[in-house]
Amino acid sequence: MNQEARIYIKNLRLRTYIGINKDEILNKQDVILNIRIDFDAGDAVHSTDISHTLNYRTITKQIIELVEDNRFSLLEKLTQDVLDIILAYPVVSRAEVEIDKPHALRFADSVSVALIGRR
Repeated sequence: MNQEARIYIKNLRLRTYIGINKDEILNKQDVILNIRIDFDAGDAVHSTDISHTLNYRTITKQIIELVEDNRFSLLEKLTQDVLDIILAYPVVSRAEVEIDKPHALRFADSVSVALIGRR
């Protein structure tokens, strides 16, 4: 049975090298991730077995490793790489990733890039 479900991962705060300026290349900066994952939870709604659902902890660990262990020149590339991790799971039908870079612009709280992927 197809049962559409949605997982939200809100305000995942990580640090990475992001940007093209010398200071950005030399120093890690904060990034804030907000993620929405739509998936088929047909098996999960009738089970208590973790193998019957999309394990958001596993996905989050993969994202943390990607973000914290790499360098990115562009926010768009980082956002796409995170989206690719999520869409690698066959049960995912749609995902949206928004990544904020706090204090990227003077007088602005942050700058963000959002990408949506569909299967």
